[in-house]
Amino acid sequence: MSDDRIRYDILVQDALRGVMRKVLQETADAGLPGNHHFFITFMTGAPGVRISSRLKERYPEQMTIVIQYQYWDLKVSEKGFEVVLSFADTPEKLEVPFSAVRGFYDPSANFEIEFDVARPEATPQPEPVEGAPEPKSQAPAAARKAPGKAKPAAEKSEAEEKADGKGADVVSLDAFRKK
Repeated sequence: MSDDRIRYDILVQDALRGVMRKVLQETADAGLPGNHHFFITFMTGAPGVRISSRLKERYPEQMTIVIQYQYWDLKVSEKGFEVVLSFADTPEKLEVPFSAVRGFYDPSANFEIEFDVARPEATPQPEPVEGAPEPKSQAPAAARKAPGKAKPAAEKSEAEEKADGKGADVVSLDAFRKK
Protein backbone atom coordinates (compact mmCIF):
# COMPACT_ATOMS: atom_id res chain seq x y z
CA MET A 1 0.00 0.00 0.00
CA SER A 2 1.32 3.47 -0.82
CA ASP A 3 2.31 6.04 1.78
CA ASP A 4 -0.33 8.78 2.31
CA ARG A 5 1.74 11.96 2.25
CA ILE A 6 -1.23 14.22 1.57
CA ARG A 7 -3.00 13.19 4.81
CA TYR A 8 -6.55 13.21 3.50
CA ASP A 9 -7.80 12.23 6.96
CA ILE A 10 -6.57 15.53 8.40
CA LEU A 11 -7.93 17.53 5.44
CA VAL A 12 -11.39 15.97 5.88
CA GLN A 13 -11.37 16.65 9.64
CA ASP A 14 -10.43 20.30 9.01
CA ALA A 15 -13.17 20.67 6.39
CA LEU A 16 -15.78 19.22 8.75
CA ARG A 17 -14.62 21.55 11.53
CA GLY A 18 -15.21 24.35 9.03
CA VAL A 19 -18.83 23.20 8.66
CA MET A 20 -19.28 23.35 12.43
CA ARG A 21 -17.57 26.76 12.60
CA LYS A 22 -19.86 28.17 9.89
CA VAL A 23 -23.02 26.83 11.56
CA LEU A 24 -21.99 28.26 14.93
CA GLN A 25 -21.07 31.62 13.36
CA GLU A 26 -24.48 31.86 11.65
CA THR A 27 -26.12 30.98 14.98
CA ALA A 28 -24.09 33.68 16.75
CA ASP A 29 -25.14 36.21 14.11
CA ALA A 30 -28.84 35.36 13.68
CA GLY A 31 -29.83 32.87 16.38
CA LEU A 32 -30.96 29.28 15.94
CA PRO A 33 -33.12 28.74 12.86
CA GLY A 34 -36.32 26.72 13.35
CA ASN A 35 -35.92 23.66 15.57
CA HIS A 36 -32.16 23.41 15.10
CA HIS A 37 -30.05 22.92 18.22
CA PHE A 38 -26.64 21.43 18.83
CA PHE A 39 -25.03 18.86 21.10
CA ILE A 40 -21.30 19.53 21.26
CA THR A 41 -19.00 17.06 23.00
CA PHE A 42 -15.47 18.21 23.81
CA MET A 43 -12.45 17.05 25.75
CA THR A 44 -12.22 19.13 28.94
CA GLY A 45 -8.48 18.54 29.35
CA ALA A 46 -7.52 19.52 25.79
CA PRO A 47 -5.17 22.47 25.30
CA GLY A 48 -7.02 25.79 25.14
CA VAL A 49 -10.21 24.63 26.86
CA ARG A 50 -11.22 27.10 29.55
CA ILE A 51 -13.95 26.05 31.98
CA SER A 52 -14.45 26.63 35.67
CA SER A 53 -12.71 24.37 38.15
CA ARG A 54 -16.15 23.27 39.33
CA LEU A 55 -17.03 21.96 35.84
CA LYS A 56 -13.55 20.51 35.33
CA GLU A 57 -13.90 18.52 38.55
CA ARG A 58 -17.33 17.28 37.57
CA TYR A 59 -16.31 16.42 33.98
CA PRO A 60 -12.60 15.56 34.10
CA GLU A 61 -12.40 13.99 30.61
CA GLN A 62 -15.19 15.23 28.38
CA MET A 63 -18.55 16.93 28.51
CA THR A 64 -21.47 17.53 26.21
CA ILE A 65 -23.16 20.90 26.07
CA VAL A 66 -26.42 21.83 24.38
CA ILE A 67 -26.86 25.06 22.44
CA GLN A 68 -30.63 25.47 22.41
CA TYR A 69 -32.71 27.58 24.79
CA GLN A 70 -30.44 29.09 27.41
CA TYR A 71 -27.16 30.23 25.94
CA TRP A 72 -25.66 33.70 25.84
CA ASP A 73 -22.78 35.55 24.25
CA LEU A 74 -21.92 32.92 21.63
CA LYS A 75 -18.74 34.12 19.93
CA VAL A 76 -16.95 32.22 17.18
CA SER A 77 -13.38 32.67 15.93
CA GLU A 78 -11.15 30.77 13.53
CA LYS A 79 -9.76 28.70 16.41
CA GLY A 80 -12.85 28.03 18.54
CA PHE A 81 -15.94 29.36 20.25
CA GLU A 82 -17.01 30.71 23.59
CA VAL A 83 -20.45 30.67 25.13
CA VAL A 84 -22.17 31.27 28.45
CA LEU A 85 -24.42 28.44 29.64
CA SER A 86 -26.33 27.86 32.84
CA PHE A 87 -25.30 24.96 35.08
CA ALA A 88 -27.57 24.52 38.12
CA ASP A 89 -28.76 28.12 37.68
CA THR A 90 -25.16 29.37 37.67
CA PRO A 91 -23.91 31.03 34.48
CA GLU A 92 -20.57 29.63 33.32
CA LYS A 93 -18.40 30.87 30.46
CA LEU A 94 -16.81 28.13 28.37
CA GLU A 95 -14.04 28.61 25.83
CA VAL A 96 -13.56 25.65 23.52
CA PRO A 97 -11.07 25.39 20.65
CA PHE A 98 -12.41 23.46 17.66
CA SER A 99 -9.47 21.08 18.04
CA ALA A 100 -10.97 19.90 21.37
CA VAL A 101 -14.40 19.10 19.91
CA ARG A 102 -15.08 15.39 19.65
CA GLY A 103 -18.62 15.47 18.31
CA PHE A 104 -21.22 17.83 16.86
CA TYR A 105 -24.83 16.74 16.48
CA ASP A 106 -27.95 18.56 15.27
CA PRO A 107 -30.89 16.23 16.02
CA SER A 108 -33.40 18.32 14.07
CA ALA A 109 -31.46 17.63 10.86
CA ASN A 110 -30.09 14.26 11.98
CA PHE A 111 -26.63 15.64 11.18
CA GLU A 112 -23.66 14.31 13.10
CA ILE A 113 -19.91 14.77 12.85
CA GLU A 114 -17.30 12.91 14.89
CA PHE A 115 -13.74 14.15 15.15
CA ASP A 116 -10.44 12.56 16.07
CA VAL A 117 -9.15 14.35 19.15
CA ALA A 118 -5.75 13.67 20.63
CA ARG A 119 -6.24 12.93 24.31
CA PRO A 120 -3.87 14.65 26.72
CA GLU A 121 -1.03 12.24 27.46
CA ALA A 122 -1.45 10.41 30.71
CA THR A 123 1.20 10.76 33.37
CA PRO A 124 3.17 7.51 33.48
CA GLN A 125 2.44 5.55 36.66
CA PRO A 126 5.35 3.96 38.51
CA GLU A 127 5.59 0.18 38.53
CA PRO A 128 4.17 -1.26 41.77
CA VAL A 129 6.77 -2.59 44.16
CA GLU A 130 6.03 -6.02 45.57
CA GLY A 131 4.71 -5.70 49.12
CA ALA A 132 4.19 -1.92 48.84
CA PRO A 133 0.70 -0.49 49.46
CA GLU A 134 -1.42 0.48 46.44
CA PRO A 135 -0.96 4.16 45.52
CA LYS A 136 -4.03 6.33 46.08
CA SER A 137 -5.55 8.22 43.18
CA GLN A 138 -4.63 11.90 43.04
CA ALA A 139 -7.97 12.80 41.43
CA PRO A 140 -10.63 14.43 43.63
CA ALA A 141 -13.28 12.05 44.93
CA ALA A 142 -15.95 13.59 42.69
CA ALA A 143 -13.78 13.08 39.62
CA ARG A 144 -13.20 9.41 40.48
CA LYS A 145 -16.94 8.84 40.77
CA ALA A 146 -18.06 10.93 37.79
CA PRO A 147 -18.02 9.17 34.44
CA GLY A 148 -17.03 12.36 32.60
CA LYS A 149 -20.26 12.75 30.66
CA ALA A 150 -22.56 15.75 30.81
CA LYS A 151 -25.75 13.70 30.62
CA PRO A 152 -26.97 10.46 32.17
CA ALA A 153 -26.66 7.35 29.99
CA ALA A 154 -30.36 7.50 29.13
CA GLU A 155 -29.87 10.89 27.49
CA LYS A 156 -26.77 10.15 25.44
CA SER A 157 -26.74 11.49 21.92
CA GLU A 158 -26.03 9.16 19.04
CA ALA A 159 -22.57 10.74 18.78
CA GLU A 160 -21.76 9.76 22.36
CA GLU A 161 -23.12 6.25 21.94
CA LYS A 162 -20.94 5.73 18.87
CA ALA A 163 -17.92 7.26 20.60
CA ASP A 164 -18.14 4.98 23.63
CA GLY A 165 -15.69 2.15 23.19
CA LYS A 166 -14.79 2.94 19.60
CA GLY A 167 -11.79 4.49 17.95
CA ALA A 168 -11.93 6.77 14.96
CA ASP A 169 -14.72 6.31 12.45
CA VAL A 170 -14.41 6.74 8.72
CA VAL A 171 -16.70 9.42 7.35
CA SER A 172 -18.29 8.41 4.07
CA LEU A 173 -18.87 11.32 1.73
CA ASP A 174 -21.60 9.33 -0.07
CA ALA A 175 -24.02 10.35 2.69
CA PHE A 176 -23.63 13.99 1.63
CA ARG A 177 -23.97 13.47 -2.12
CA LYS A 178 -27.26 14.06 -3.88
CA LYS A 179 -28.66 10.92 -5.43
